[in-house]
Amino acid sequence: MKPLLRTEALQLQVGARVLVDDLGLCVAPGQIWAVLGPNGSGKTTLLHTLAGLLPPAAGRIWLGERLLPAWPPGEAACMRGLLPQVLADAFSSPVLDVVLLGRHPHLGRWAWEAEADVACARAALEAVDLDGFDARDVLTLSGGERQRVGLAALLAQDPLLLLLDEPLAHLDLHHQVTVLQHLQALAAGGKAVLLALHDLNLAHRFATHALVLAPDGHHAGPVAQVMNAATLGAAYGHPLQRVQAAGHTLFVPA
Repeated sequence: MKPLLRTEALQLQVGARVLVDDLGLCVAPGQIWAVLGPNGSGKTTLLHTLAGLLPPAAGRIWLGERLLPAWPPGEAACMRGLLPQVLADAFSSPVLDVVLLGRHPHLGRWAWEAEADVACARAALEAVDLDGFDARDVLTLSGGERQRVGLAALLAQDPLLLLLDEPLAHLDLHHQVTVLQHLQALAAGGKAVLLALHDLNLAHRFATHALVLAPDGHHAGPVAQVMNAATLGAAYGHPLQRVQAAGHTLFVPA
């Protein structure tokens, strides 16, 4: 299958510090990529660069069959969507209106949301276990509820490529698992997912591929090849042990 995202010799730099160098990434439909690494390793910078919000220091990025800068913004928003790490609300707004923002790339210049768009937004809220929250003021939500509203807006946007920066932050265990299961179902339906997260065990369980940003460089490939105790321990600066429990692979701090 043709990749939804491809990078060539990608370099990310902040000031004089090179975060990622010579990254060649190929993300195809059906894949879930876990972006792993310690704080400050460049996970957020990478996702923002892949979304087109930051320019790379070097290299090129293809979205579908076109270079990323060649995409008109509206068309690019139908291809890829980003859930940022921090969601800030400047003023009160009903939850449904916040989720409907995800539908804007699919509307004409002067068009209003139709019944189908409202139905899509409500389905997205139901998918993140927030059905019935349509009229709630977004400023009254808990951190976990607000995070799920952001996820619902991304689901309503319905891009082929989903970029998520720590989507499990503030979520309780039940919602962490249900969100990952939903992303897994979307990938099975032909979409692709890149998500930054810190839980190695959930990453190993749900991702098909991993990109580990480590002090000695990056490691990318299928989860079975990349996620091992030696590579992860070196990346996070702490030794890990790999164990099997209840049919799952777990990484335990030594």
